[in-house]
Amino acid sequence: MALLSLDGVYAAYGAVQALKGIDVRVEPGEIVTLIGSNGAGKSSTLRVISGMVRLKQGSIAYKGKRIDGLESHDVTAMGIAHVPEGRRIFPRLTVTENLEMGAYTVTDKALVARRMEEAFVRFPRLKERRAQQGGTLSGGEQQMLAIGRALMMAPELLMLDEPSMGLAPLVVEQIFETIIELNKAGTTILLVEQNARQALQVAHRGYVIQTGEILLEDKASTLLHNEQVKEAYLGA
Repeated sequence: MALLSLDGVYAAYGAVQALKGIDVRVEPGEIVTLIGSNGAGKSSTLRVISGMVRLKQGSIAYKGKRIDGLESHDVTAMGIAHVPEGRRIFPRLTVTENLEMGAYTVTDKALVARRMEEAFVRFPRLKERRAQQGGTLSGGEQQMLAIGRALMMAPELLMLDEPSMGLAPLVVEQIFETIIELNKAGTTILLVEQNARQALQVAHRGYVIQTGEILLEDKASTLLHNEQVKEAYLGA
């Protein structure tokens, strides 16, 4: 049974049709990436899964249970964390306070402290800046904070929306190394990424989405060598 499955999902923003009957599967332990041009429907897919946008038709199941129609906080409580495009940290809260917000449903203070220490081990820069306001961090540090905050819930499925956007190449490399490490540690990842080549290099499988429809689905290594994908998305 797939960890996550989308079947015939349609979604819209007013009169604008964002998703047109997409089918997506994510198996336990996978890194699955969605690639496509701007406005293709990648971010909309994550928003529909997390309950930020309501689907108009179709179904979404997590561990075999329907989650479409649930509120976002209920989806999160089931073990799905969403790091949105643009990070969306709390700029006036400190690094520590931002991390604490990620564990708002966890009542065990010792567990919160342990997970925070794990975040600091994973991202030492955050520990150095633990008393600093989030809004004063660099773009890369804010991305680390956004991921660290999501991990405070110990999600089984982590959804990342454009984690490399606007970051320096060295920081991008660090973020992708983190994605690989998290996956090796047991976290399943659904990755939306404009850097298609890098996304396909770390993913197990990939979907190419275009104007709200799935154009291709295959092993990531196969998509990397697909002439259509190379011409449209890999700069070849």
